[in-house]
Amino acid sequence: MNYIKVSIRLGIKGCLTEEDMWISDVFKDALIAYGYDSFADTKDGFEAYCPQNCFSSDDLKTIVAEEFSFVEGLDVQWESEEIEQKDWNAEWEKNYPSVRFGDFCLVRPPFNPCESGVKYDIVIEPKMSFGTAHHQTTSLIIEMLSHENLVGKRLMDMGCGTGVLAILAAKMGATKCVGIDNDTWAAENAKENVAKNQVNVDIFLGDAALLKQEEEYDVFIANINRNILLDNMEVYSKSIAKGGCLLLSGFYKADIPVLESKCNTCGLVLQKSETKDDWAVMQLRKVK
Repeated sequence: MNYIKVSIRLGIKGCLTEEDMWISDVFKDALIAYGYDSFADTKDGFEAYCPQNCFSSDDLKTIVAEEFSFVEGLDVQWESEEIEQKDWNAEWEKNYPSVRFGDFCLVRPPFNPCESGVKYDIVIEPKMSFGTAHHQTTSLIIEMLSHENLVGKRLMDMGCGTGVLAILAAKMGATKCVGIDNDTWAAENAKENVAKNQVNVDIFLGDAALLKQEEEYDVFIANINRNILLDNMEVYSKSIAKGGCLLLSGFYKADIPVLESKCNTCGLVLQKSETKDDWAVMQLRKVK
């Protein structure tokens, strides 16, 4: 079967900056649901590949309308061409680099080799799940965790995606690690990654409703969008032990004030925040 190559060009007011790269990531995730199975980044977007019988321009229009209607000034253009079938998985692997955090840890797909000089080697199978450390929010939390002592701690990863953060925590010595995600594919992918890394992490399919008031965590991570964080902050707070740490990400720098205000009403006090390409992470402490 021949394939269709779709060259997608993205721009906001005429250009595509590093802080706009999340658009490319979200676009790729959406295309997977339509049968696309390989991608290669370009300087102004990316190339996407799918079997000929999966291609439809209407699908591309639907993704733009449903996923990016709120992005002011976004310009999306594409061209398609029929090409002979290749080993597209191999082509995709060439364009999927590992992510290294100094000598602290390496997050890599199984087809990339381990590197020397890192304390924690984490293997993540990159499927449809969010959390391969390429996105700013995941990397911000990893950088925060690099300064934490997790030995003997209990950790919750809400919206765990691939499970990368809970897996890292387990390797850092956390004695109880739990990940929850409301996406079936993500939960299954996280379980696969837990097995690949040979760590003890419990993964559950669901949302904040799974949290039990009698169970408390020393470290609670939530890398989710702003509105879900605001809606569930009271539930999260009840699951954090007094003196425990809450790490939040999945939002922009401009969202910090409203999130801090909500956290304060739940007995959570901001300790510090960091940003990367306008994305933000907050570290808070439960004081009551």
